[in-house]
Amino acid sequence: MNDIDEPGPVTISVAAPAYNEAENIAAAVAEWRRWLERSPAVADWEIVVCDDGSTDGTSAILADLQDDCPRLAVVRFARNRGAGAAIAAAIGRTRMEWVVLLDSDGQFPIANLDRFVPRLGTGRKAFSGARVHKADSLPYRWGSAASGAASNLLHRTRYRDFNSIFKVVHGPLLRSLPLEAGGMNCSTEITARIAELGHAWAEIPIEHRERGGGARGWRFWGGARDRALLVGYLGYRHWLLRRGVLRAPAVPEDAR
Repeated sequence: MNDIDEPGPVTISVAAPAYNEAENIAAAVAEWRRWLERSPAVADWEIVVCDDGSTDGTSAILADLQDDCPRLAVVRFARNRGAGAAIAAAIGRTRMEWVVLLDSDGQFPIANLDRFVPRLGTGRKAFSGARVHKADSLPYRWGSAASGAASNLLHRTRYRDFNSIFKVVHGPLLRSLPLEAGGMNCSTEITARIAELGHAWAEIPIEHRERGGGARGWRFWGGARDRALLVGYLGYRHWLLRRGVLRAPAVPEDAR
């Protein structure tokens, strides 16, 4: 059997955090819904968005969208807790066999899934989108490249896009991860946690585009500092696991 044998229809949960995305969230949910409804490879689906204490009207927009789309579930935080907490909450609310991680700002077209779906159910449990041409500004591209190189060195991997949030992971496996990241670096942690459990990521080239509107939810220098600290923590943890000082977390049978 190879990675592109026909697996049959799959069930998919889209999980995404949203913080002050009033300019983008309606268009993003509409795009996700169109693709999920029209794809012949999708047997069942849901969309789970965690509203991370938004103050700009995102909550009201999501409530209106729910009236028209019963398959949209919204987890709401009373205050802003960070993208890491929001994506973990969204993941925890999912129910389908496969979970797709996305941003709510429109940077990752869900049509990228056309390249992933034929590979689902063929043995691998973790797929990551590698941004061929990143639409971020130069400082953000440099920062991502530096942290990705450091992560690869510390984890003894060779991933092209260690920090990509666009991921498709087997639901039981993803829901079993003890995620700790509190900010925008949750994607880096998810890559590392899956690798800790012995699963190799299959990277697939994807399209990446500029934000649909609004401002980023984190400042460059503060975000760069936090990512450096997280990369160091995850690398040290990985070293301790290799030496047997730490034990890898237990995972349910269906997540292995």
